[in-house]
Amino acid sequence: MTKTYKIEVDCAACALKCQEAIKKVDGIKDCNINFMTLKMTIDAEDPDALLKKALKAARKVEPDFEIVE
Repeated sequence: MTKTYKIEVDCAACALKCQEAIKKVDGIKDCNINFMTLKMTIDAEDPDALLKKALKAARKVEPDFEIVE
């Protein structure tokens, strides 16, 4: 299942680092962050269940990363 979330991230380089970190989370098949639209798409069996893990992974490389719900 693919789901899109609104995010807040400071720059395109940070967005790329967060995207790569989130892709490494167990259970997440793919992640794409579009800095221009501030949207993140996660492909996983249950993306909502993995959202906290994705946020934790992204904050390791960019402490200001936010997922807006």
